[in-house]
Amino acid sequence: MKLEIVSKNENKTMDRLEVQFRTEHVGEASPNRDAVRTALSGALGVQKERVIVSDMTSRYGVGTSDGNANVYGSAESAKKHEKNYVLVRNGLAEKKPKRTKTVATKKSK
Repeated sequence: MKLEIVSKNENKTMDRLEVQFRTEHVGEASPNRDAVRTALSGALGVQKERVIVSDMTSRYGVGTSDGNANVYGSAESAKKHEKNYVLVRNGLAEKKPKRTKTVATKKSK
């Protein structure tokens, strides 16, 4: 897999660097989030825990994928600003259990 950083934008308010990227994976399967996070952390020289891949779209038959990632100042900052399902997809949080509804029963006389 070959990784190309298309653009970078610094967002100081959210304590992150917003990155658009493109991967080439001709003849290979589409890369998973973990592989892209590892490649981005190496290319940007940051810890993998600070990189959150928010979305990726593969192009059918072309062998490229485009996506967006956020590189936070710290892992704690990432956990503060990202939604839980995005953190779960990136391996930084556990899935929260679903709440179950309790059924009220009638008292019989």
